[in-house]
Amino acid sequence: MAARSVPAYLLCGYYGENNLGDDALLAVLLRELPSPSRQLVTAHDADALAALAPDAEAVDRRSLRSVLRSIGRVDAVVFGGGSLLQDSTSFRSLIYYLLIIAMARLRGRPVLLWGQGLGPLQRPLSRRLVRLVLPVCRSASWRDQASMDRASRWAPRMPMQLAPDPVWGLPRKPWSGGQSIVVCWRPSPLLGMQGWSLLLNALSRLAEDLDAPVRWLAFHRHQDGALLDWLTDQGAVPPGLHSRSTTVIPSSLETVFASVRKARLVIPMRLHALILARLALCPMAALSYDPKVEAAAAMAGVPCSSLDALPDEQTLLKQWREAMDTPADSDQIERIRAAAAHHGNHLRRYLPQR
Repeated sequence: MAARSVPAYLLCGYYGENNLGDDALLAVLLRELPSPSRQLVTAHDADALAALAPDAEAVDRRSLRSVLRSIGRVDAVVFGGGSLLQDSTSFRSLIYYLLIIAMARLRGRPVLLWGQGLGPLQRPLSRRLVRLVLPVCRSASWRDQASMDRASRWAPRMPMQLAPDPVWGLPRKPWSGGQSIVVCWRPSPLLGMQGWSLLLNALSRLAEDLDAPVRWLAFHRHQDGALLDWLTDQGAVPPGLHSRSTTVIPSSLETVFASVRKARLVIPMRLHALILARLALCPMAALSYDPKVEAAAAMAGVPCSSLDALPDEQTLLKQWREAMDTPADSDQIERIRAAAAHHGNHLRRYLPQR
């Protein structure tokens, strides 16, 4: 490998895909790398990456050949946040990341897992492959206890760290409140039209009682941005709610904070929507499609209802009204932020530097 004045790292993740949760993870990871350093980042949309990390070099994440070739130009490979070693997206996605790990080790580059979840791994073959490949990684930090426990069984000699999701490490923002209801909702197979009708009717009643506008904050531009229109086409959105509703497609994390800071209540489904809004101390009641959302809600003192076991409309409304206009405990959020810093400390301890 040619000599370089500063270390270079390949950051692998679901970046440049118009998903603000992954953008938030990358923003934290870039802050936690040693300085100075060079970053090569797997991303689909190079322009979106340039807006977030102007000094980083984009590697087309949809071209496995390009990603594998880039390994020879770096000192280490970092898997940056989320749950990359899983097969619920697809078995092909899992093989993609396992091949990156295998190629990096063949070329003598260490692989570090940062802020990861391990799984879901629904196929027996997936579990066998991850169990085979995981021990060749140099170190890992996990964002949940279940991932840590499984990894400890499969790679008992690998240095590991458990800490809250890295996005908790972003700076706090002040909550001003007093205006809108913000929902960060996503499509989910757990919700049929009956479930959507329950949520929408409750939301309509709350908005009418408060005479409040409703902002539909689309964390994933493609998955969430058309949700309100789709529900309207299905005849599920009450007319009064529709007249109060506006879809907001944020272009940056600052746009997210600007939207939630003025909310009387934020109702997130997505994990990183919950975290970012709680960093702004926003009043909140969550909806969970995944245990990771329930765990984050419990840690941050957020009432939460699971999509696969929704309460009746009256109970849901009671929960939302009790949460409204009640900001988070700032000391509690600071404790979570301090704990999340362990991801960066662990990464820097094992990352090769020059």
